[in-house]
Amino acid sequence: MSNKIKCIWIGKLKKSYWQVAVDEYLKKIAGFYTIRHTTLKDAPPGLSPQKKREAEQKAVQRSLRPRDFLIALDSQGKQYTSPEFAQCLQGWLQEPGLDPCFVLGGSYGLSETIKEESRILLSFGLPTLPHELARVLLLEQIYRAGAIIWKHPYHH
Repeated sequence: MSNKIKCIWIGKLKKSYWQVAVDEYLKKIAGFYTIRHTTLKDAPPGLSPQKKREAEQKAVQRSLRPRDFLIALDSQGKQYTSPEFAQCLQGWLQEPGLDPCFVLGGSYGLSETIKEESRILLSFGLPTLPHELARVLLLEQIYRAGAIIWKHPYHH
């Protein structure tokens, strides 16, 4: 079983409190998994939402590797309880020669092409979340999944 997880997200965190939360979860996750994350630039200002998604799609595609098991975050994706997510993550980590690769779009979401290329569409619920909060929530759920799998007291 691999323990490597990759995250690709669009846009820098503009507020220090988001960065503090991300850094805290990255430290915690390191106890369970090897996690690599790549922050890609937002599309240039002045573009339509569609053109922004297309520009960001190209950047995401350049960051993908053949072994990436693409999991796109999208409000229309499948929702999991934390124990279900842990079980899925464990299964994704066991895919031979593949590593889970979570992709989180910018403020206008992901292009249809990225969603279609993904093996999984994952949702954290129906409300629209700021992409910074979605990043923190993704990391918290990855950490919680590790806690569930290894019976750490974080998840009662």
